[in-house]
Amino acid sequence: MTMVVDKDGYQIHIPIRLEKADRFVSRFLGLMFRKELPENQALWLVPCNSIHMFFMKFSIDVIFLDQMNRIVKLAKHVQPWSVLSPVRSAYSVLELPAGTIERYGIEPGDKLVLL
Repeated sequence: MTMVVDKDGYQIHIPIRLEKADRFVSRFLGLMFRKELPENQALWLVPCNSIHMFFMKFSIDVIFLDQMNRIVKLAKHVQPWSVLSPVRSAYSVLELPAGTIERYGIEPGDKLVLL
């Protein structure tokens, strides 16, 4: 699968293995108890507008998306045992390996397309 970041017509293609968590238990567990999140993987929590990092062993980048997959908020290098408050306009959350946001220049307002 490829994740395309659309920056007002300019597109960045990111190869990624996307795991979708769309049930209560899978969203609640998220990445808890995992040893790592490999470079080419991500977890998509749907629906979701906040996350916790309880029982996490590594940092992640977090992208909050609205219903049209437009980025409404970013959180870089979120540390284990932290909590991110609800983002009112968010419909889903994408959890990525730490450093992904900076590496690809992802910004609020960009749109994500999954191919």
